[in-house]
Amino acid sequence: MLNSLAGAQFPLPTLSTDDLVDPSLRSTGLLEEGGLDPQPKDTGQRKELSMASRLRQVITIFLKACGLLGSLYFFICALDILSSAFQLLGSKMAGDIFKDNKVLSNPVAGLVIGVLVTVLVQSSSTSSSIVVSMVASKLLTVKASVPITMGVNVGTSITSTLVSMAQSGDRDEFRSIFNWLTVLVLLPLESATAALERLSELALHAASLQPGQQAPDILKALTQPLTHLIVQLDSSAITGSATGSATNGSLIKQWCGIRAETEDGEECEVSGHCPERNSTTLPGDKLPCHHLFVNSALTDVAVGCILLAGSLLVLCACLVIIVKLLNSLLRGRIAQAVRTVINADFPFPFGWLSGYLAILVGAGLTFLLQSSSVFTAAIVPLMGVGVITLDRAYPLFLGSNIGTTTTALLAALASPADMLLFAVQVALIHFFFNLAGILLWYTVPVLRLPIPLAKHFGDLTAHYRWVAIAYLLLAFLLLPLAVFGLSLAGSAVLAGVGGPLVGLVLLIILVNVLQRRRPSWLPPCLRSWDWLPLWLHSLEPWDGLVTRCCPQKAAVKEAHCFENPEVLASQQL
Repeated sequence: MLNSLAGAQFPLPTLSTDDLVDPSLRSTGLLEEGGLDPQPKDTGQRKELSMASRLRQVITIFLKACGLLGSLYFFICALDILSSAFQLLGSKMAGDIFKDNKVLSNPVAGLVIGVLVTVLVQSSSTSSSIVVSMVASKLLTVKASVPITMGVNVGTSITSTLVSMAQSGDRDEFRSIFNWLTVLVLLPLESATAALERLSELALHAASLQPGQQAPDILKALTQPLTHLIVQLDSSAITGSATGSATNGSLIKQWCGIRAETEDGEECEVSGHCPERNSTTLPGDKLPCHHLFVNSALTDVAVGCILLAGSLLVLCACLVIIVKLLNSLLRGRIAQAVRTVINADFPFPFGWLSGYLAILVGAGLTFLLQSSSVFTAAIVPLMGVGVITLDRAYPLFLGSNIGTTTTALLAALASPADMLLFAVQVALIHFFFNLAGILLWYTVPVLRLPIPLAKHFGDLTAHYRWVAIAYLLLAFLLLPLAVFGLSLAGSAVLAGVGGPLVGLVLLIILVNVLQRRRPSWLPPCLRSWDWLPLWLHSLEPWDGLVTRCCPQKAAVKEAHCFENPEVLASQQL
């Protein structure tokens, strides 16, 4: 039986490729996408699939670009609201600081007052307006205004510091370090020779000035429709507080215009929609503002706290979204092409011109945006994703400093005739200060100290995140307040206390440099700081204290060191 079955021949069933494929897999389309379809499609179907995928890719890129522009718009609006919040919190204090003329006569006190006022109002334009008004009112001399203008230039860099704190490391602290280094050189030089004052006078006499029109502020025109729905401030109240002509009312605007009547009998608004001529004001017809805090029972400080918290929240959220979208858009060949174009140098022997071209680009873009803070805040995410290198970002920031001075110069040219000369001279001092900084810290490659200092500071803050906050409080608040307090006691007290401290700091810097470069020049006891207590020459004990206060710090630190072994190796060394 078995033998007969073995010899028999049974016909095998014929199976097609469709019988070998699970219908559920075919319905999902996975076989076609993975290239496993046993029945290849024709060329027309393949073209339709490729066109559909390309269209989907274009739509995705378009939506991401719209999201990037929208996030950037809200980011800029948040910066504007943040400035308003700082003005509400510190504007009256800023005006009161300027009232003491004896303190302002001290150059060091004038410098820290400029820093404090600009930090409080978060607007270099407002601080410059206060200085111009006081000079025009004979409450302040031009000589005393020079250190204040330097302080204004330092204080305005706090915005870039706030934005960069959301990054992995504050490697973009060029602007702050650049301004402080320039002040350390120019402030003693100005006190001895009055170089900036004389240079601005020469430039002022060489030009025949006439009052001009205010340059159009494109950025304000785009952001004001949103920011004016949230809050509107009367910035003239800050200037009035410094000159003694202000009332004790709120800084929040309640009335945004008045009604007027033309010769034709038509009513219109004086706030910008009426002809400048042939119009008479209608008494008692004020136009109320339309923002969230009109007729609010809250004080200026309470409104400032609300706006500060809300603007910081929106600022951080928008920055995170911008970085995520930039990471998804700038990938592969696109990222490589963008990096190549932005960081490209001219061919030899004209490679040195690339940095100066970047300075011109930074100045031009800042002039178009009418805000150095916005330009800086836009560059920071590009540095965070690696599109712009540190060496290329440095001249861009220097150009931004020049660009913001040209904006102030145009604003000065729009001043009334009785304040024109004083306004232009203050703006010229601001311009020559930044120009001198570029000549000091960029023209000679060896003297480009802000770049290595910013890199070292970035590595430090990448390992110890709390150092960025400590630097922010120390450089822009605690140290200026301490110097201001000493200046109130008199120049002799300030020199007696500050002089030895400054000498000690300079000595420590010199010893540190010699320890790295020429240790043989030092006595054996100064070739290292190991003989000092650990908390005096290392941040580890302080980091342990912060870690105990914030337990999550340890986990973040370990994760960062695991992702960045080079940082861990440098700290172990």
